Amino acid sequence: MAQHSFGFLPWVKDLPNSPIALLVVLTLVVMSVLTLAYSFERWWVFRKMRAASIDFTNEVNPVLQRKDIKGTLALTQRFSRSHLAKVLNAGLHEWVNHEEQKEEFDLIDAIERSLERSTALTTAELRRGLGLLATVASSAPFVGLVGTVGGIIRTFQILAREGGGDLAKVSGGIAEALYTTLLGLAVAIPAVWLYNYFTNQIEYFQVEMTNSASEMVGFFMKLLGQQSSSGNTAAKAR
Repeated sequence: MAQHSFGFLPWVKDLPNSPIALLVVLTLVVMSVLTLAYSFERWWVFRKMRAASIDFTNEVNPVLQRKDIKGTLALTQRFSRSHLAKVLNAGLHEWVNHEEQKEEFDLIDAIERSLERSTALTTAELRRGLGLLATVASSAPFVGLVGTVGGIIRTFQILAREGGGDLAKVSGGIAEALYTTLLGLAVAIPAVWLYNYFTNQIEYFQVEMTNSASEMVGFFMKLLGQQSSSGNTAAKAR
């Protein structure tokens, strides 16, 4: 161990002499790489999802105004990256199946259940892997602390073996041991920030999906009302 140098580089060079510290550092490096890889993947997916949803919204509104249900369904399949399209696809399928099979059931209730299931599944897909960030954020400081405790034990073992109470030996060894705690915090803090960021993004997507599902239910209720009125008018005319 470098007894009189408190620098980071001497500590890194001395890692092979401390198996515990080396294992802790490698573990933290792996946790950091996984955090960065997952965060980039989620950021990329959310970015594409948001862009696809904007394009989907711009194209679907005119189609809905024409009450073209099958055209709307085709658009949801075309914009499969969009979280809004994924949710609305379930309700549209329910309507189309009803129109084709002419089954007797509460159509609006069936559509609501389909939209709720689709929203839940899409939310679960958005949250995929989010537990990784939570695990890293909560455990990385403790992993670093293991290295610190191991380093302090090693320091006192050296003092006991060599004898003497040289303050430089003690303070230098402890300073080097504390680097693992510092590294643990350096891994955990970004993980906490990223976890909160992605959680907020998912909550925003949930609000969008819930609002879109509610608008879809309202649209179908109006459509059913119009069909019922047309049928009554036709019956009176006869």
